[in-house]
Amino acid sequence: MDSKIFEIFIPGPSGRLEAKYYKSKKVTSPIALILHPHPQYGGTMSNKVVVQTFHTFMENNFSVCRVNFRGVGKSDGDFDNGQGELADAAAALDWLERENFDNSQCWIAGFSFGSLIAMQLLMRRPEINRFIAISPQPNVYDFSFLSPCPTSGLMAYGKKDELVPVEHINELNKRLSAQKGIKVDFQAISDANHFFSKSEESLAKSLDKYIKKESALF
Repeated sequence: MDSKIFEIFIPGPSGRLEAKYYKSKKVTSPIALILHPHPQYGGTMSNKVVVQTFHTFMENNFSVCRVNFRGVGKSDGDFDNGQGELADAAAALDWLERENFDNSQCWIAGFSFGSLIAMQLLMRRPEINRFIAISPQPNVYDFSFLSPCPTSGLMAYGKKDELVPVEHINELNKRLSAQKGIKVDFQAISDANHFFSKSEESLAKSLDKYIKKESALF
């Protein structure tokens, strides 16, 4: 384990939340919070895509945090169908902002179920500048609350996603691209399934390119 990555506990609404945290040496570094897939289907902050996204932000000089939702790993509490998890994410973002009060940008990222929570948090926190939603599931969750979507971001999904028919992604793309003043990039990773098995590298490249391009704008 990288010695610069700390295991921490964040005070959350239903007890403490287990998290991993990397603090950038860069003054006024941007910050990012990363949220994991569905806890009831084995989602944790140790998920490969979550860890890789964490490292991609690290390599781009972000101070970055990934957190276990309530009832996952060493986090207190029990699964709460998304509402409690949203409160957990808000508490983690509060903590991250307090630790980096001079941050230059604030990003939110989430994978699968985590992307839903990330988007819900985005709607409540005007300080979030950019988002990354990986394998969103508009066929399972209603994303119509993104109206209007408050900021630009990236939706990355696998072309061979076996859980999300592509027409649902296209529909979301159509709706978001009609909004003025923001740009949501939809990027299909060619051979990837929902979990990016064996396609982690392609995803990492795509995320790295997007983070570099967008963080340079601030």
